[in-house]
Amino acid sequence: MIEAAAYYEKQQPGLGRRFLASVEDAVHRIRANPRLYPVVDRDVRRCLARIFPFGVLYREQTDELVVMAVMHLHRDPGYWKERRTPAR
Repeated sequence: MIEAAAYYEKQQPGLGRRFLASVEDAVHRIRANPRLYPVVDRDVRRCLARIFPFGVLYREQTDELVVMAVMHLHRDPGYWKERRTPAR
């Protein structure tokens, strides 16, 4: 996410900040209704960022939401699966 923000900022001043705001908005939407978004792999769900081609992958655990990745939707889609930890 930080690398993507830096990339966007190099493309246009302020664009990196807009990217981070878009990801933050996705996290707020997840918190408001975590089960709204589709399951993409077992218990992992994906909420799409607005404007940018990124998704926030997360899983719902007993007392928390765990963000697995903020991923580009068109690059190496399965890289985050190594981050999988057992559900509580």
